[in-house]
Amino acid sequence: MEPASHAGPHAADPHAGHAMEAPAGEPAQSHDAHAGHALHGGHAPTPPAAPADAGTPGAHGAHGDHAGHGTATLQAPRTPIPAPTAADLAAAFPTLAPHAMEHAPGFNSLVLVDHLEAWNNAHGSGQAWAAKGWFGGDIDRLWLRSGGQRTAGRLDAWSLDALHGHAISPWWDVVAGVRHDGGDARGLTRAAIGVQGLAPYKFEFSATAYLGGRRRAELDVEAEYTLLLSNRLILQPGLEARVAADDDPHRGVGRGLGQVEAGLRLRYEITRRFAPYIGFVHERRFGRTADLHRDAGEAARDSRWVAGVRFWF
Repeated sequence: MEPASHAGPHAADPHAGHAMEAPAGEPAQSHDAHAGHALHGGHAPTPPAAPADAGTPGAHGAHGDHAGHGTATLQAPRTPIPAPTAADLAAAFPTLAPHAMEHAPGFNSLVLVDHLEAWNNAHGSGQAWAAKGWFGGDIDRLWLRSGGQRTAGRLDAWSLDALHGHAISPWWDVVAGVRHDGGDARGLTRAAIGVQGLAPYKFEFSATAYLGGRRRAELDVEAEYTLLLSNRLILQPGLEARVAADDDPHRGVGRGLGQVEAGLRLRYEITRRFAPYIGFVHERRFGRTADLHRDAGEAARDSRWVAGVRFWF
């Protein structure tokens, strides 16, 4: 097709010669009236912007493009990612020299004051504590445990355990060492051996046998459970039982099951390291132990509300 002549600025229709026949088999499409119009003054036309569907043959741009200017160039496929070579793997995973990695310190410690509480009831006021701590590594540790009670302004009884603990599984330790009991009666030092750890269903459990002295054998069993009511409000029930093989009238301990203490404490963790609490404790003596306390003018059972703090460092 022959284009129209540009003899003069108004010699012919300025848009003449821009209509093109549609290719065979395709419907005729309308084009922008100014599409492909050459600029006057001998300047080359500005190349049209690449259409969004440049990969489709015969696609038209939004403005300034039309059929006949050629199909947009197809993008070349991306180069496939080459398979990693032995040199690539060696660079990504270098061989580390012995002891090149940093590890946590081999020596750690924890001191937990589980109960530090006071009460005031019909039988009088008093204070009590229970604390434990460990020092050492993951397998072998030094364990310290202490507990006691003070009533009517005097220290009735207290105890201190110094034990070596050896881990026999991820959740259980075997402990062995010595225990010393003090208070109103004459001091008593005995050997101690037992187990402690985390039982199924997350019960903290310990059983320790004390051997020697005026009492040939005594077994102390403790169990605690931690129930999270919220992220900071925690309910902690606990149970402790003591069984002795012989009588010790000086300390008010009789043969057989002597004492069971059950407690329920509700604490609020202001921080993870410090938490005040309130609780209820019921203590009951049985058998020969109950008789010894009755002879001393004391009740065989006692219930009390307590308030205290729990902290660790």
